[in-house]
Amino acid sequence: MERKSEQLRNAALIAHVGSGKTSLGEAILFNGKSTTRLGRVDDGTSNLDYEPEEIKRKITIATAIHHAGWKRHVINVIDTPGDDNFLSDAKAALQAADGVVVVVDATAGVKVGTHKLWGFADERSLPRVIFVNKMDRERADFYRVVEEIEKAFNVKATPVFLPVGAEDSFKGLIDLAKQKAYLYSKDGSGKFEESAIPPEMEEETGRWREKMIENVVEANDAVMEKYLEGEPLTAAEIEETFVSGTKSGLVVPILCGSATLNMGVAQLMDLIVQAFPSPAEKESYAGMKPKTDQVIQRRPSIDQPFSSLVFKTVADPFAGKLSLIRIFSGTLSSDMTLYNANKGVKEKFGQIFLMEGKKQQPVETAMPGDIVAIPKLKETGTGDTLCQENDPIIYKASEPLKPVISYAVETKVKGSEDKLFSSLSRLLDEDPTLRLERDQTSSEIVLSGTGQIHLEATCEKLNRKFGVEVNLKPLKVPYRETIKKPATQVIYRHKKQSGGRGQFAEVHFDVSPQERGSGFEFQNALVGMNVPRNFVPAVEKGLHESLRSGILAGFPVVDLKVRFYDGKSHEVDSSEMAFKIAASMCLKKAMQEANPILLEPIVKLEITVPEESMGDVMGDLNSRRGRVLGMDSKGRFQVIKAQAPLSEVLQYAIDLNALTAGRGTFEMEPSHYDEVPAHLAEKVIAEAKKAAE
Repeated sequence: MERKSEQLRNAALIAHVGSGKTSLGEAILFNGKSTTRLGRVDDGTSNLDYEPEEIKRKITIATAIHHAGWKRHVINVIDTPGDDNFLSDAKAALQAADGVVVVVDATAGVKVGTHKLWGFADERSLPRVIFVNKMDRERADFYRVVEEIEKAFNVKATPVFLPVGAEDSFKGLIDLAKQKAYLYSKDGSGKFEESAIPPEMEEETGRWREKMIENVVEANDAVMEKYLEGEPLTAAEIEETFVSGTKSGLVVPILCGSATLNMGVAQLMDLIVQAFPSPAEKESYAGMKPKTDQVIQRRPSIDQPFSSLVFKTVADPFAGKLSLIRIFSGTLSSDMTLYNANKGVKEKFGQIFLMEGKKQQPVETAMPGDIVAIPKLKETGTGDTLCQENDPIIYKASEPLKPVISYAVETKVKGSEDKLFSSLSRLLDEDPTLRLERDQTSSEIVLSGTGQIHLEATCEKLNRKFGVEVNLKPLKVPYRETIKKPATQVIYRHKKQSGGRGQFAEVHFDVSPQERGSGFEFQNALVGMNVPRNFVPAVEKGLHESLRSGILAGFPVVDLKVRFYDGKSHEVDSSEMAFKIAASMCLKKAMQEANPILLEPIVKLEITVPEESMGDVMGDLNSRRGRVLGMDSKGRFQVIKAQAPLSEVLQYAIDLNALTAGRGTFEMEPSHYDEVPAHLAEKVIAEAKKAAE
């Protein structure tokens, strides 16, 4: 069968971690005959969770893509992560989708992750259907979940199927539109038989059917008028209004079932084919003309110029780099030269692959709506637009989530730092939420990510793919030292006589504190000829070297001024070296007299929390020496703006999760330096001295 854009359905599965979306994806692949048996996450036989880190943790860490044929259509299954540590990958994957299946656990209901991912689907205005999963589990309650969904998302949640039974006795679904029951065999085969609605459910079915029609008719004014005037509606009118209402997002259909038993999945696949838009239905995609503010529209048609967005990169140690693209317009064939409009470079490539979980299937051409992988593009990264050079366009890519936690990374084998840096850089291609920096003062390699598990999984991947074993260590806080009062007329004489030529230099300094953040200032105030001017650079050099390590705990010294006003020299024994040493020792002597203190970095925090956690979060901030600067409200959430010492919030991501049951988020940026309270300074100094020994 020749593929056409009209037959494609790009469906992303999104859910809070552990709701069963990967199992649902497996059932779709099995029903669509893409796999010969039902893959299971718990046995590690899943086709979509195939990375060792995913099998070990039994969660999705990276988006996987596969496709299944269904009723002369092709469903592209985009299975996204639901764990908080990996949500950025899910957000990016939605750029390839035309519709979203929101999976909700019938026993747990709407959770934090459901909220966050629903927000991402809102940003892209994607139509969605809700699949209430795990109807066969203990404490499964379909009607409670429907109520929660209405409250949580403020939508017209519209059940189109009702469950027959629940928990152990869950045996099938009732189709409210066709007024039939489908009773399933529980062997995972996905086979079911049609039957009449069980008599004990007739009344309830009638009530929910009425509610469904009420919600659906709101999507079409003419049909609604007819309905309100009491005229009977035809099945075709209800169906057409339902389909257009779902595509526009006014109607959110709800189904139910059990992914692991493959019950209700066939009905979901019917709905994806029927009520999700095909890529060809979108009027056009908006992008920018490179280096201008001009907006260009591209229709999803094969006769338009080729354009696509790289929404994900996979670093494969064998195949090299794979760039996953969603095609928006035009046709891609393997003999083309692509143009990366963001970087202004041409890219040559040899093959096009359809992704099938961890496997790839080569294809000759690809068309609008296709999701394909291109290997070994040299310059291209996640978020870039690939198009035709003679008609370029840039699509705006979704922003990765900001990192919230950082650790120092050190190799277990000494001397393999360079390999560590180059291997981590390759993982950064694959995961734009990671950040890699080298701390200039401590020379630590710092890795930042969206959570503890995120960084641990990255280190496991680093070892598996590139053979680099590392440890994660808490970061060193970059303390600084300075002085509080001036020290004037400080004199230091450096003199060494040991046979032959000696060393001699004497310097006179005034040292005074500067404003916070203003750095170091050197003033040459020499008059007269006691010190030859050619020694001044050596004095300044000696000071700069001395600033690297203060007298309290060896931290860099900041915010002071040295006035060099006099000194003495010897015509034979004075040298640059002698003046360098004298300057360095004189500064140390001056600092002892000038009331030296320790400074610590203060960060700015913006913390978003649900209202009921406000008190706990504020109390916790106070215990961390934090200062609340102001508050805003954002929907049902409160935004707290605060400052706190960096040393108190290094692990804040983990603690905030615990305080808010996973619903709080925060962003952090450096603000300024402040004096460390005396009792804490003593501790820091003692620890630094112990580490130096």
